[in-house]
Amino acid sequence: MKNTIKYILTVAAVILVAASCSKFLNRPAEDRYTTANYYQNDMQVEQSVNYLYNSPWYDIIRFYIYGSETMCGNVYQGNNAYSTLTVNGTDADLKNMSYSLWAVNAQCNTVINNIRNSTGTASQETKNKAIGEALAWKAMAYFLLVRTFGDVPIIHDNTSTIKDASYNEQFKVKKSDVYDYIIITLEKAIELLPKDPNIGKYNRIDKYAAMGLLAKVYLTKAGVNGSISSEEAKADLEKAKTYALDVIENSGRSLTPNYEDVFRMEPTIFQATGENLFSWQWVSGSGIWTAQNSIQSDVSMQGIDEFGNTWGDWKGPSVNLQDLFGVSADVEPTLRVDKDDRRHGTIMMFGDQYPQYWRDKGGLDLYRFHNDENYYPTGLETNGSNHQWSCQSGGMYAKHIYGCGTDHVAALGINADRMCYQLPTHILRLSDVYLVYAEACMLTGDSANALAYVNKVRARAHATQYTTIKIEDIWKERRLELALEGDNWYDYVRRSYYDVNAVIAELKAQRRSHWDGITDVYHDYVVADDGSYVGPGAHTWDQSKIVYNASDELTDVKPEMFTIPFPTEDVVMNPNVGSDVEAVSVNVRETFTYDF
Repeated sequence: MKNTIKYILTVAAVILVAASCSKFLNRPAEDRYTTANYYQNDMQVEQSVNYLYNSPWYDIIRFYIYGSETMCGNVYQGNNAYSTLTVNGTDADLKNMSYSLWAVNAQCNTVINNIRNSTGTASQETKNKAIGEALAWKAMAYFLLVRTFGDVPIIHDNTSTIKDASYNEQFKVKKSDVYDYIIITLEKAIELLPKDPNIGKYNRIDKYAAMGLLAKVYLTKAGVNGSISSEEAKADLEKAKTYALDVIENSGRSLTPNYEDVFRMEPTIFQATGENLFSWQWVSGSGIWTAQNSIQSDVSMQGIDEFGNTWGDWKGPSVNLQDLFGVSADVEPTLRVDKDDRRHGTIMMFGDQYPQYWRDKGGLDLYRFHNDENYYPTGLETNGSNHQWSCQSGGMYAKHIYGCGTDHVAALGINADRMCYQLPTHILRLSDVYLVYAEACMLTGDSANALAYVNKVRARAHATQYTTIKIEDIWKERRLELALEGDNWYDYVRRSYYDVNAVIAELKAQRRSHWDGITDVYHDYVVADDGSYVGPGAHTWDQSKIVYNASDELTDVKPEMFTIPFPTEDVVMNPNVGSDVEAVSVNVRETFTYDF
């Protein structure tokens, strides 16, 4: 997908107004193109929404990929505010995430207004589709905002809010009403969007993608008022089931047969079944910073690429996540048994092999990477006389990795660069919709369909089929399926709406700390006394030297920790969004309309 529009500020007044506004009114940069000389034909209108698939989302990445993943217990990165659930309004990654989401809302509002006000030859069908895409992305931004911050302001139209100078008078809206706002936004998107006629090729949001998101919104909203069994909650769960089943049965999409292929760069592989419903579609070589993917730099080990731009060695998939998959970093790799394909596709562990990475070397070998100086010297990290295994949890990210430059060229025919690659990031997949449907069924007494659809997801991973099922099994399945994809923390958030004590108990029971001794044992297992790489069996595996260190466990969890405070700068500019300020109720369908 090609980015064709470059966004720059051109009006000094806009800069002055934006400087005085809270970040949640982040005015989108105006393009040098205006509605008078752009949005003139179908191609221009369609291309006008391209950048909504990448640039405005760029600053959310660090919170989304490892901040939230640390909070839910999927990632170990030492003892910090994320691991202890004490993130506050001064945290840089939190601020960037918040500002990014408000920017998405602002950019979507601007694109919608520009298209509606355009006077060219573009067909109404093309305009509707582009507006529908912008509405769907706006809904996604609000879905992340409300699950992160709880009560949030509703900025329906940035232009009118700035014009009437009410930007420092915006109040937080109760989260139940914010969910209603997301629902009406998605309803309008679904009305305007067509069904994708080229599943697996077009790779844009269509009617069924928006319906999949709406199903997930209804599942989340169901418990927001404190009960999952009230009549209102039951109605929401029924709607979640209806929308999810419509996507499953009528969208033409299916689960990608091989789990790891979902996360490949090659369009002919990851798009083939249309499993990805919402994805950030990054571009490499556009010349526009923020349009590219740079996640590998943050999550992967030093030396995996030739650009010297990876620094993710010290954080990785947690011991708890490995426990869920039934594997352990202290077990000899030749004895390790994977009961589920998703483990290998999610967590890199000592001894793993990845043929899709380092293809020119026959694949990435995790025995050799840290220990064989003849394999790829720039990939080695020294720790005294030994080579340092990356993360002391015993695992590293397998998702969000593209490999090296030759892998990028082999997949796409274009070069990667420093912190610049084109691997898409999926944020809503069909398997998620299957599990939304299964959970809504389970919560409404339909355990048969819940069992059937969880087993469909497990079948793709060659995991043992359940014969009976409990709600806890579905929650666990969501972690196994969606780990490291920025979603599992929000499962804890929505469950905390109506069952906070159980959620707290689950978090406190996790093994969230690290192993001592893995570097030496791993090194000795494959390296001979003379320092030469031999491979498995160079020395006997000594499991007794690997000891779990419980110093970083989570011991103090309070209900309020499931709502993160607004960035401090926003609260200073507008005290109405402070944590101690009561949110207002809004009749969303009477107050906000999409009258087009």
